Amino acid sequence: MIELTSKQRKYLEKEAHDLQPVVIVGGAGVTDGLIQMVENSLASHELLKVKFNEYKDEVKELTSEICEKCDATLVRIIGFTAILYREAKEPEDRKFKL
Repeated sequence: MIELTSKQRKYLEKEAHDLQPVVIVGGAGVTDGLIQMVENSLASHELLKVKFNEYKDEVKELTSEICEKCDATLVRIIGFTAILYREAKEPEDRKFKL
């Protein structure tokens, strides 16, 4: 997990504005399959939205758990949607210049 400055957060929020949620947390909660989906999405997109249809009282806790397991950084939680970021390992694969 990397620490983001407020300027970097604003930039990533702006980039995520038009994105649709890729991962949706439903009745099963945070499962191994959901973690794998987040991992795959972060590997290909770097930035993604996770929408919570269930467990709306636990959004912060579950988002922290997802970030910890996927080595992702939380950009922001807006309502019941979390914006996650993980920098690509290879510099030439990075889509966002922070």
